[in-house]
Parts: sequence; C-alpha cells; structure tokens
Amino acid sequence: MSTGEKFIQMVIAIAVFFAVVAVILLLTQRLRSRRGELVQSAAFVLPAIALIGVGLLYPAVTTIYQSFLDRTGDAGVGFDNYKTIFTDADQLIVLRNTAAWVILVPILSTVIGLVYAVLVDRSRFEKVAKALIFLPMAISLVGASIIWRFVYDYHDKSQTQIGIANAVLKGLGFDTYKFILNDPWNTVFLIVVMIWVQAGFAMVILSASIKAIPDDIVEAARLDGVGGFRMFRYITVPSIRPSLIVVLTTISITTLKAFDIVRTMTGGNFDTSVLAYQFYREYFVSANQGLATAIATLIFVLVMPIVIYNVRQMRKLEAR
Repeated sequence: MSTGEKFIQMVIAIAVFFAVVAVILLLTQRLRSRRGELVQSAAFVLPAIALIGVGLLYPAVTTIYQSFLDRTGDAGVGFDNYKTIFTDADQLIVLRNTAAWVILVPILSTVIGLVYAVLVDRSRFEKVAKALIFLPMAISLVGASIIWRFVYDYHDKSQTQIGIANAVLKGLGFDTYKFILNDPWNTVFLIVVMIWVQAGFAMVILSASIKAIPDDIVEAARLDGVGGFRMFRYITVPSIRPSLIVVLTTISITTLKAFDIVRTMTGGNFDTSVLAYQFYREYFVSANQGLATAIATLIFVLVMPIVIYNVRQMRKLEAR
C-alpha cells in the first residue's frame, strides 16, 4: 500500500468519525427530556468503553490466558510458567535485579530530588541549578544509556581510556574497572543511569510542592525557633508528603517497566536483565510465549496496585 493510499484511508476514517459524531448530536438534540440526556451521554461513553475493552481488557485477558500455555501456545501447562519464574536460576537473577531497581531507583531519585529542591529553593541561581538537573529528563533513555556507556567504557590500564570513570581511576593510580561487565555491581551502575534521569523529575514536582507551603506556616515556625534540619523534618516533609508519595509511586511504575537502559547498555547480558527486558527476550528471542506472557502478567500484577494507589494520592493532592 502506497503512502497516498494510506493518507486517503486516514482522511476517510476521520470523515467517518466526524459523521458519526454529527449523527449522534443530531439525534440526541431532538430528545430534550432527561431520557435524551441519558441517551446522549451513553452515545459518547459507550464507544469509549468499547475502545477500552478492545484495546486494554481483551489483550490483558488474552495475555493472562496464554501464560498458562506452553511455549507455542498449543497446550496448557497450568502454573508451570509461574513456577519457572520463581525457581529457575536465571529467572531468580532477573527477580533480584528487578527488586534492586524498584527499591533503589525510587528512593534515591526522590531523596536526591528533594535535597536538591530544598538547597536551591529561592537562591539566586535557582533557575539555572534546576535546569541542570532537569536536563537529563529531556534526553531519551536510549540517549542517556549511550552517554553513560561512554562514561563506563573500559580499556586495559596500559591503554588510553575513553570512559570518564576509568580515566579518573587511572589518573588516581587505581586499576581500571569493568563497570558493566562485573556482576552484581553492573546492575547498580545501570541503576545510576535511571536515577540520573529521574532525579530531575522528582526535583521539579517536589520543588513546586515546597513553594506551595504557606508562608505563614514557615514564619510561625521560625518565630518558634525552628530552623535548619528541624524545619525540614517537621514542616517541609509533612507539608509535601502527598507529593512525595506521588513521586515515589510514579518512579516505581517507570522502573518496573525499565527496558531501554538494559537493552542499550548490556542487552541483558552479564546477569543484568530485568522483568521488562526478560519478557522481550523470552517472547521475541526464545519464542517462549507461555513464559513471556507469564512475566508480562507478573509485571501487570506488580504495577496495578501502585497505579491505583498513585491515582488516589494524586486526587488527594488535587483536592488540597
């Protein structure tokens, strides 16, 4: 199909959409009663529900169903795929790495973002300082991975070092280090990349919350002799608690779906794979549909409670 034919199909689809909307409006406007309002509401809501069902619910149910089948999707295997996830040595390494990501990235990103936001708040160079730490957010995770792959680049000590990290080690008289090859620390060095990106997000959200703290509360605390760390502990942190939770949960969701960094920097080798990348590897490389969909289901089960909690916290934050 040529580009012109695709364009014509797109125009026709848009025209049909507007025609359907026009017909709905025309028919419902003739019904001025309460029943007409219900019909009008249903006319707009039902297509959205249908799209959600087709685009979200059906794939989710299908994925869960396939997780109980074998690698080809032809025969049922019960809970064997889930048993493999929690008993196979390679899969246990994946779970270990994922746990490290989910624990370290949200906590450290939030702590760094919070400390940075407090330190630069209302300073002369606040805008410049915030722009510097937020800059990594403007870079794709693939781009960030390429940057840090150069940072971690390894050569023997006798050779010229391209990577900044090993150049510093060599300059200080230490041996060069294989940052992304040596297990388990290579996982930590990959986590650093995600923290580098997410700290800017945490800083922006928390900085806005800090500025929203009423001045009268701050002034009253200062009159009572509260300052420094006590101000931070008893005034700042309690006041921005909803924002802290939103930042933590949002970064946790992003981390559970981490794929780009692992794919770009190590390809999941050297025991650095995580759940999201393992799903890709099992489905597209090993052609093991059953195990891949079981991993996808596990990610779904882990993400959904965090999403629900995050939505509730965001509603509370908006209601303040």
